[in-house]
Amino acid sequence: MAGSGNSEFDPELAISHKFPESLYTYTERDAAIYALGIGACSKDAVDDKELKYVYHEDGQKFIQVLPTFSTLFSLGVAQIEQLPGLQFDPRLLLHGQQYIEIYKPLPSHGCILNKASVAGLHDKGKATIIELEIVSYEKESGERLCMNRFSIYLRGAGGFSKSSQPYSYSSYRSNQSAFPKIPKSQPFAVFEECTHASQALLYRLSGDYNPLHSDPKFAEAAGFSRPILHGLCSLGFAVRAIIKCICGGDQNKIKSISGRFLLHVYPGETLITEMWLEGLRVIYQVKVKERNRAVLSGSVNLNRLSSSL
Repeated sequence: MAGSGNSEFDPELAISHKFPESLYTYTERDAAIYALGIGACSKDAVDDKELKYVYHEDGQKFIQVLPTFSTLFSLGVAQIEQLPGLQFDPRLLLHGQQYIEIYKPLPSHGCILNKASVAGLHDKGKATIIELEIVSYEKESGERLCMNRFSIYLRGAGGFSKSSQPYSYSSYRSNQSAFPKIPKSQPFAVFEECTHASQALLYRLSGDYNPLHSDPKFAEAAGFSRPILHGLCSLGFAVRAIIKCICGGDQNKIKSISGRFLLHVYPGETLITEMWLEGLRVIYQVKVKERNRAVLSGSVNLNRLSSSL
């Protein structure tokens, strides 16, 4: 529930809450481990489009960094437990959506300053949706690197509205949260890739140590037959597929990314990413081959198209 007794949940206090600024420091090793965690070079250890994420290929001075690496900047930045009066069961927490804007290529190493705020708060009756926004800057130069906005679905934590009209607040334009319909036409490209049985254990080395992805008993208590793959790992697989198939291997063509998590993925399952190209926008859907179920969908906006398309 969202508060009781003298600690009733006040949504206005929540949206005005000031999270402390935080720093995220990483090295090339961290960027490489992340790339491996979302499947880079898993099919081919010398993949000519992906070796650059883990090795100084052809004498390059620094390894390249995938745009979804930016999701790590927000790890532990804005703890929703800090919101005054909010009570919830962490086992019933779900990651609903992710939106990313990339303002410049991510450096291979650095110290990142993160500023967080509540970007959305919605009472859904039996649940609460909280949207957190983290803007990340290079600490040394002060240049803005990227922005991550993600929604958290708290089952059993709703019903805090003080009027008959359910409480709903957003600080951003509504079109940024709109998700495209999946076209009925044949995809422009399809990419199939099998995750490894240990995929979640490898991905968690990048900093997301939620036991839902590693502890069988915790996963069972949350309603799953075994630990599940991180949603952001599945998103990383999808964006990698788009970079390979649409961007000609150039990760710097990515301008923004949106993803809606529809269903869990079990490590070891096969992901099929279907892509539709509409101008500078790629609409995508990820299905699990073994269950024929959609697990993720969204869109990716590009800065430019590859000359080969």
